[in-house]
Amino acid sequence: MAVEFIARQADQWPVVWMGEALEGSTSGYDAWTSRPDRPAQKRRQDLVGAIEEVQAEVKGRYGSPRMTPELKARGHECSENTVAKLMRTHGIRAKAPRRFVRTTDSTHRLPGAESLLDRNVDPEGPNEPWCADVTYVPTREGWLYLAVVEDLFSRMVVGWSMAETMESRLVGDALPMALARRRPGAGLVAHPDRGTQYASEHYPRVMGEEGIGCRMSGVGQCWDNAPMESFFGRLKCEVAPGEMFATRDRARAEIVEYPEVFYNRVRRHSSPGALSPVEFERTYNRSHR
Repeated sequence: MAVEFIARQADQWPVVWMGEALEGSTSGYDAWTSRPDRPAQKRRQDLVGAIEEVQAEVKGRYGSPRMTPELKARGHECSENTVAKLMRTHGIRAKAPRRFVRTTDSTHRLPGAESLLDRNVDPEGPNEPWCADVTYVPTREGWLYLAVVEDLFSRMVVGWSMAETMESRLVGDALPMALARRRPGAGLVAHPDRGTQYASEHYPRVMGEEGIGCRMSGVGQCWDNAPMESFFGRLKCEVAPGEMFATRDRARAEIVEYPEVFYNRVRRHSSPGALSPVEFERTYNRSHR
């Protein structure tokens, strides 16, 4: 029967197209699939259940582009269009992005460095290069500042630090964590934002002691450090969208969980293969042994 063929292919092709090609009726297909004993209806019910399970695990952080490869990895054959439609129909939504507020003051007269990335972020392997930036998280006790170091190859967060004030030591403390974890060796270049925290004495001194080269974003060129802007936007969207933490300690606990547990190890990135940063690097290392 035509409706059975359409049901088998509904995850791959629009039902309307197939109905027209087979000179069938989409209303007839809808009536057939709405019967509780039909395989197509059962598959959709199972898929909705899987979507709800994944969304609960990732705390509501996935839209259909990341939900689809996650479902496929769990053995569910589906297309992104089908997943988007089911999520929309059943009110399953990803957390909405928040407006991003920059903390950078690049009008200072402290010495800086030339931009390395020039908006071309396509490294060929780990640790070439890193980028770094600072953002803030509002709490009812006041600001909590967060400095992050990210490896541009896999988008893995390799170092971070938090403080109640935005001083140079804040960004300097994130760098030793990254170095201890990655042990990059000679030749690493770090690409921080052009803010005063990165241009003042402490951060350049730490980099010099470790033999790390430094290149900074151009004045007023926030897209030179776009990967960090993207990470902060995701963090603020997916950790506490539209909410304010009651205390700095609560904010610290939530923020630590995000890069260490979810972002690095679970969250599927838009890079080839839609893998998490950890899995992306694991795949790279296996292919380069």
